[in-house]
Amino acid sequence: MADGRYGLLVVDIDGTLLDREGIISEENKTAIARVIDSGIRVSLSTGRVVQACLKILDQLALDGYHIFFDGALVSNPKTGEEVYVEPIDRQLVQEIVEFIHHHEINLDFYSIAEYFIERENWATEIRRRFFGLQPTISDFSKLWPEERIIKGTLPVFSGEEREKAESFRQHFGDRLSLSVTETPAYPGVNFINVIAKGVSKGRALRALASYLEIPLDGVVAIGDGANDVSLLEEAGLAVAMGNAHDELKGVADHITLDVDHSGVARAVNMFLLNQ
Repeated sequence: MADGRYGLLVVDIDGTLLDREGIISEENKTAIARVIDSGIRVSLSTGRVVQACLKILDQLALDGYHIFFDGALVSNPKTGEEVYVEPIDRQLVQEIVEFIHHHEINLDFYSIAEYFIERENWATEIRRRFFGLQPTISDFSKLWPEERIIKGTLPVFSGEEREKAESFRQHFGDRLSLSVTETPAYPGVNFINVIAKGVSKGRALRALASYLEIPLDGVVAIGDGANDVSLLEEAGLAVAMGNAHDELKGVADHITLDVDHSGVARAVNMFLLNQ
């Protein structure tokens, strides 16, 4: 059983809970269930949008509050309650639209409920197959006045796409937060999350912990990506996956096994269930 030091476990999804096949191991499922039974809250923290997490929440029998959109939203998907939300400013969305049209850059937009594209591209099928997202085709020039945009994503694979993403970063990098996410199922593919300036998983964790009245030193966080650095920096106990980026390992208190060897379960058993 838990020893009372920790009240909240926060876990990243891709590369942390989910392996390259998009599967959560039985060891991880069992460990998460035992943490819940011990009275410790469990929240997911992900760059994913809400809709792409619903099946995972069901698999793990998780309710309550979770961090989505790389930290731009903390909410309870079952009730729709928003604890914290930081959309991209509408005028900035307009400027993004004008820039991507001029430079012929593929970018997706997300409100809390919808996934918007202007045209089908190679990344659209990944969204359908792996994340279970169905796009809404929209004219972005008409989208920004009507929708509250929480996040954009630049899908990057080819050299040309990388060059265009770099031009986007150079133009907007001082006014937006950009972070690279990966999933083991698609090696070599990057999804660059575009969110409001200053937004991060770490800031979202502060909002979540405050709402739950749990001190940050009572939080255990587990992740694998560069976008998890701020999350681990805020947590009382920071755990990096064995497959984590070196940058993340550098801020971790402990490095567990990799995602293919149920690193989450190993860390949970060690620090929360005392096994």
